[in-house]
Amino acid sequence: MLNIKNLEVSIDGKPILKGFSLKVQAGEIHAIMGPNGAGKSTLAKVLAGHPDYEITAGEVWLDDRNLLELAPEERAHLGLFMSFQYPLEIAGLTNFQFLHASYNALQKSKEQKPLSEEEFNTFLDEKMQLAGIKESFKTRNLNEGFSGGEKKRNEILQMAVLDPKIAILDETDSGLDIDAMRVVAEGVNRLQGKDKALILITHYQRLLDYIRPDFVHVVIDGKIELSGGAELALKLEEKGYDWLTAGKA
Repeated sequence: MLNIKNLEVSIDGKPILKGFSLKVQAGEIHAIMGPNGAGKSTLAKVLAGHPDYEITAGEVWLDDRNLLELAPEERAHLGLFMSFQYPLEIAGLTNFQFLHASYNALQKSKEQKPLSEEEFNTFLDEKMQLAGIKESFKTRNLNEGFSGGEKKRNEILQMAVLDPKIAILDETDSGLDIDAMRVVAEGVNRLQGKDKALILITHYQRLLDYIRPDFVHVVIDGKIELSGGAELALKLEEKGYDWLTAGKA
């Protein structure tokens, strides 16, 4: 599904990713962990098509398409979704309007019939119920006045509506209390399926108590230093990252 080959990325001339490689297959959940500045969020932004980053080497393929040749909206149309660490607030635009426009843009890219407001309202009600989202979210302005937990739940609702092939959640547990994290994780788990893949970017093991990964990768200095199963996250929680970074200072 997603194949990242020897990716090298810089910003303002400073190398961030240094030969990053990763394969993600349908049905898999991959957790990417590592200390601050290791390149985790850079990876997410590059995959989504952020223009500030310079790709100096490597390839990124989603099925048979080279993502690096595509605009951000084309990547989204192929089924790539990114949940931001700090979701934007947009005054004057309701969740319903945003989601309706996003869904119909996706329909258009597939040359499929767009939904009317009435049809989309019924569709959205089903997705909100599936994701465990309150009905009041529909008429609220996009993330305006939302708590941190509500913003993250709102992005899970976006996932439910857009039904991406591969979702990248960038520190979706950041700023969440235990109850909010559990609710968000339950929504993610409901949406995960055998034909989809998920990449979780996180500092801490606690999110992985609720969303169990198939693979855990530790990023140090711009590339994967160590990979393992879910038990690797527990080891990191116990020992931190110092035992991996000691020889790289």
